[in-house]
Amino acid sequence: MKFMDLRELRELTAPCGLDCFNCPCYLANDNEELRKQIMSFSGLPYEEASCEGCQKENGNCLRFIQKEGPCKAYKCVSSKGIKSCAGCSDFPCDNLYPYADCASILPHNIKIYNLALIRKMGLEKWAQEKAKLVRETYFTQKFDV
Repeated sequence: MKFMDLRELRELTAPCGLDCFNCPCYLANDNEELRKQIMSFSGLPYEEASCEGCQKENGNCLRFIQKEGPCKAYKCVSSKGIKSCAGCSDFPCDNLYPYADCASILPHNIKIYNLALIRKMGLEKWAQEKAKLVRETYFTQKFDV
């Protein structure tokens, strides 16, 4: 992960705890090959085949899976005037349910784990030490009990 200050980390961490700074859709801004892969997968035109992160996109990053946004978590934190579910008194709530739908391509089932780590470690430490590892483990490791 390139160096980011706390403001950038806040901006590139979705309210639900997803690490936009490690997301292929965000990384496609500076990676033509990745952008082409996203275009092929999603059917989106070049100019829409990347993302600036959930916060900058106003929660509308669901276009990559042909769904309308913003998502429930983004709408909820916006209505409460907060930036993250980690700081919400109702955490965890029904807006953070894990789903099997798209689980093989989207890391949405790591939201609660990430938010718990953010609460425990702080945003900067989580981003530097755990965010990428959690994402990589989700997509590449076998279930271990």
